[in-house]
Amino acid sequence: MKPGLSIGDRATFSRVVRPEEVVPLLFPDARVMDPMPHVFASAYMIGLFEWACVEQIAPFYEEGEGSLGTGFEMTHVAPTPPGLTVTVETEIESFDGKFVWFKVRGHDGADVIGEGRHQRAVVQWDRFKARVERKRVSA
Repeated sequence: MKPGLSIGDRATFSRVVRPEEVVPLLFPDARVMDPMPHVFASAYMIGLFEWACVEQIAPFYEEGEGSLGTGFEMTHVAPTPPGLTVTVETEIESFDGKFVWFKVRGHDGADVIGEGRHQRAVVQWDRFKARVERKRVSA
């Protein structure tokens, strides 16, 4: 990574929850989830938190670098119906070699919907893609 990213650096990222990002539609073949409420699915919330963290660190990637989510310690404590805007606050918590830890917190304009920590590993895409291809071929 390029220099310049520091512990304590903060960012925000916002996005409107779309109707298809609700619990019953998370896995269309999971009929058991059909009666569940049409609220923002936890899996999408975690994905949005990841996206916010990537937005914060992407300007510091070297050529050919990216990052992958490798750790999640989060709560999802309030429902969000489609149409509301979720704003995610991110803060660089620590660096450990290729790993970056973030504090994350999401708010939908009415409630804090979730918070916790997220870890990303900075990787070289060519090496990572080669590893994935080796796995695909051997499977």
